[in-house]
Amino acid sequence: MSGGVPRAAVRSWWMEEALAHDPGEPCPPLSGDTSADVVVVGGGYTGMWAAEFLKQVDPGIDVVLLEQDICGGGPSGRNGGFVNGLWDDLGLLIERYGPEGGMAVARAAGQEIDGIGAWCQEHRVDAWYAKDGDLGISASPAQDAVLDSVIREAAETGIGELYQRLSADEARAHCASPLLRGAVWIPDAAKVQPARLARGLRRVLLDRGVRIHEGTPVRRFHAGPRIVAETPGGTVTAGHAVLAVNAWGMHWRAFRRAVMVRGTFIVITEPAPERLAELGWTGGEGLYDFRTALHYLRTTPDGRIAFGGAGMQVASRRRIGPRFLYEERSIRRLVEDLHRWFPPFRTVPLEAAWGGPIDVSGRHVPFLGTLPDGRSHFALGFTGNGVGPSRLAGRILASIAAERPDALASLPIVDDRPKAFPPDPVFVPGERLVTAAVLRKDDLEDDGRRPGPITRALAHLPRRLGYNLGP
Repeated sequence: MSGGVPRAAVRSWWMEEALAHDPGEPCPPLSGDTSADVVVVGGGYTGMWAAEFLKQVDPGIDVVLLEQDICGGGPSGRNGGFVNGLWDDLGLLIERYGPEGGMAVARAAGQEIDGIGAWCQEHRVDAWYAKDGDLGISASPAQDAVLDSVIREAAETGIGELYQRLSADEARAHCASPLLRGAVWIPDAAKVQPARLARGLRRVLLDRGVRIHEGTPVRRFHAGPRIVAETPGGTVTAGHAVLAVNAWGMHWRAFRRAVMVRGTFIVITEPAPERLAELGWTGGEGLYDFRTALHYLRTTPDGRIAFGGAGMQVASRRRIGPRFLYEERSIRRLVEDLHRWFPPFRTVPLEAAWGGPIDVSGRHVPFLGTLPDGRSHFALGFTGNGVGPSRLAGRILASIAAERPDALASLPIVDDRPKAFPPDPVFVPGERLVTAAVLRKDDLEDDGRRPGPITRALAHLPRRLGYNLGP
């Protein structure tokens, strides 16, 4: 660490740790032309779960997976490792799909929390899976009202038992941060070491006979009766394709206005288990607050704090630049927030920091579907909550690509048209203004101050335009 700013991790500290634990066998870039039953574009969670379930549906199916970096090198190996369903979005799901449809989606996504743990145990993947629950906390007077609304909506949608209110004293028994004013306890939540999960998936796929080519970007993609994916070293011709491209979907014409890309960053401390014991934060609980650009934080088995913050970068529609991987101003803000939350950690060195892009959907929930060619199937828009829902998406995409659609393929998030974001040239400058206003609003409210009318108007603009984003 230099000048209070931790070093930039290679991809993420999670990935550094996972590769040191098990680098895995090589998966060289594609060289030459080949064919397959299904080509998977993207080696993150969604693509790898799709490949895994394809092999479960039909062990003899021939699957080729193409990844531009290494499997798990993108958001799947950079996130906070929170394994949640879609219970937080049940109100939005019911509003969109009705009580029966909304509950069906949330219930299916919720089942993947335990499903990931069972899969890790079955395949001996040591991804640090632990179902230790989450605390959604109020860390400012303004967040008290948000906490109240979360509790109220859970009761109104029939899942009040999953959201248990805690007083300030009860919350501080879990973690004695001076900022905790009250909380909601959510037992149906787990944590993983995200890169270990990704690399474990990679190992299992190789064992099942999936042909994986890393360092293999898809330069051109031809949809049609026969899929052709062109790469720098060759082509893959296939009967079906699974497009699991996450934030890079913004580069695909079909998805350009369906996703917005934002950045998130994480700082991680060196081990300090004795300081965690002083805080009483020894149960493995994950924490998040109710800022619009929320903080999310968790511990590690060796006594570190990983402290993340969402929504701190906005991408143009031209590229996802290097500032998404490490941006000093955003990292400094996180370090300040970490020390504000946990004063005893001011003297604990910081090990590393990193960032990554998030594919945000206009309705705040993922969407799945098939392109007009009838053979290219996709899932996008996980909006920072992809660890659990990506497994559901992979399961659905596999059933469709194998031409054996099951009941899950009839869930209403499948083939639902996403809400389009505004076109260029309005979108990028407008979204940057809105993001700056959201961050300013959050910061002022953290200090107990009321934002001005212009800041409030800009921060609330997405909601007024019909997007399930912002305060």
